[in-house]
Amino acid sequence: MKFYNSLGPNPRLVRMFMLEKGMDIPTEEIDIMGGENRRAPYTDVNPAGQMPSLTLDDGSNIAETIAICECLEELHPQPALIGSTPSERAQTRMWTRRIEYKVSNPLTDGFRYAEGLPMFKDRIRTIPEAADGLKALAREGLQWLDGQLEGREFVAGDRFSLADIALYAFCDFAPGVGQPLDPALKNLHGLLERIASRPSAEASIHPAAKAGGMRA
Repeated sequence: MKFYNSLGPNPRLVRMFMLEKGMDIPTEEIDIMGGENRRAPYTDVNPAGQMPSLTLDDGSNIAETIAICECLEELHPQPALIGSTPSERAQTRMWTRRIEYKVSNPLTDGFRYAEGLPMFKDRIRTIPEAADGLKALAREGLQWLDGQLEGREFVAGDRFSLADIALYAFCDFAPGVGQPLDPALKNLHGLLERIASRPSAEASIHPAAKAGGMRA
């Protein structure tokens, strides 16, 4: 297999998942700052030009972070980060989808249309006038999630899962791109502190992000 890696919260999500699995997959670095992900040969791997991607042993390519993690879980079931039973897997997928819909998607587009506009304006359709509203949606999503976390050790209950990794990768990225987390969200911050204490959290930070004082 080969993992196509870069800066950004999406590749970090998969790196953290692989570290939790104890997987060491050969990596090819893609320069997203230079737009390498938006042209061949990378677009032959992922025509959408998004990061990251995974090439499997049979030569097929998988993109989209959650799909990659699902594939890795199937290939290496232990430790189970999606679930060991149908109910556990459904719970993880439900919470992961809620995090994508309510937090990571609006947070990411809020960044792309504002602080990230110089980088993205010539690569994708951007809507600068939507940035403030998208950031507000992400804040509201985090506030809602904070209430849901009351009494929970992790997002899906008492077990660490892909949902926690998905949330952490974007919440750790947000303050560095103009979206600080509300300190009043005590349940959220408690969860993020628990995840940050895991070795995979620090080990998954991209070296270029560290050099630039970011966490992605």
